[in-house]
Amino acid sequence: MKSETNKISVAEIDSPVGVLRLTALDQALQRLDFTHQNQAANQTATPIGVLKETVSQLHAYFSGKLEQFDLPLAPQGTPFQLEVWLRLGEIPYGETISYGELARRIGNPNASRAVGLANGSNPISIIIPCHRVIGSNGKLTGYGGGLPIKEKLLALERRQLRLL
Repeated sequence: MKSETNKISVAEIDSPVGVLRLTALDQALQRLDFTHQNQAANQTATPIGVLKETVSQLHAYFSGKLEQFDLPLAPQGTPFQLEVWLRLGEIPYGETISYGELARRIGNPNASRAVGLANGSNPISIIIPCHRVIGSNGKLTGYGGGLPIKEKLLALERRQLRLL
């Protein structure tokens, strides 16, 4: 009997918002992490498969040419987190909503804190656009990449900033 193993691929890339580490499981993107390194990406191999396509789409996004990613995704989380992350993908490019509005969209208007926690646990930042969620007062709130990066991404999407 043959055992099936999952193939994990990892790539680090330089981007206008710092070094990003991409992780794929088989042929689906599983993670996009900010490494918070002040150095160039550790390029060990040329990305292939879904990682190559991810790099291509990220480049198009950062250059202002791509508004909707089209990649196979495999985020790992609870059913609640998966529902929140699915709804994040429905927020249009260049727009923002509050945590309370996101809670209403998942059918639980009293869950804004839980939505905030799920948003903060998003394993595929930028592509699953958690940066598009802001406080109910219109102010930017926490972001895994840091608030300056959240500001840059939102300014890019509002055509107020060019990153490439």
